[in-house]
Amino acid sequence: MAVERASLLNGDDLSVADVSCQDPPEGWTEARPAPVFGLVMVRRGMFRGRIDGVDQVLDPACVYVERIGCEQQFAHPCGGDLYTELVLSERRTAELLGGDPEVPPGLVFTTPRMALAHRMLVVRARGGADSFELSERAVALAGEVLTALAPTRVASGRPVRDAARRRLVDAARAALAADLGLGLEELGRAVGCSPHHLSRIFRAGTGEGIASYRNRLRVTLALERLTEGETRLALLAQELGFSDQAHLTRVVHRAAGLPPGRLRTLLGPRPAGSGGVAATERA
Repeated sequence: MAVERASLLNGDDLSVADVSCQDPPEGWTEARPAPVFGLVMVRRGMFRGRIDGVDQVLDPACVYVERIGCEQQFAHPCGGDLYTELVLSERRTAELLGGDPEVPPGLVFTTPRMALAHRMLVVRARGGADSFELSERAVALAGEVLTALAPTRVASGRPVRDAARRRLVDAARAALAADLGLGLEELGRAVGCSPHHLSRIFRAGTGEGIASYRNRLRVTLALERLTEGETRLALLAQELGFSDQAHLTRVVHRAAGLPPGRLRTLLGPRPAGSGGVAATERA
């Protein structure tokens, strides 16, 4: 069997891979215990799973929830298939499930919202989105899937009162303003909330996701620096938490309609005698 695996996101607590399985053997694979907790989301094709002796059909309309230690076998009666694999650490799984990493058994049937979130995660990863955005999307998708299995446990860590939610949003905004290099997990730790719940509360409070808000904040700061005459775009990208200068250029161009170089010419300080109004004349 030929398996091609392309990493879309790779972190200590969260990873996402694009997996293509071609030329599978006939019959069932050898029974083995699952080594990780993961979500297997079929995008094309169909295969069968035998999980702790119970047969299941795994197709694009469902999510297979892989539980650590369960005995699993697979068969591919229709040939090759294509799927996305989302793996969470035990700690991150516990955060999503109210502090207990034990995942309840069951097959989750995909809602249109889940299906779109899944494809958007893959598309944005292929399009070069940064790890913060991809982590936010992946955690939100995992939360949606686990909510279908254990809604009460997933909801247990979510602040109930409006005042508490507002405080969390404000704390997250303050933490981002102080350090734009924070990752999603670090931000969650800084404000004392799981990344999943923080993302939901932040969107409800501001009307946009954390990654989008963070980019808006970074673009605003970049414009100010360009107005002040900053010429070192690589340094600016590093200071504002972009992965590199190209990432800065893409985000600023998309948000402001012009690349940083053009904006610097448009906004930057003008030399004396260039036709600007002198400060003494405005006084």
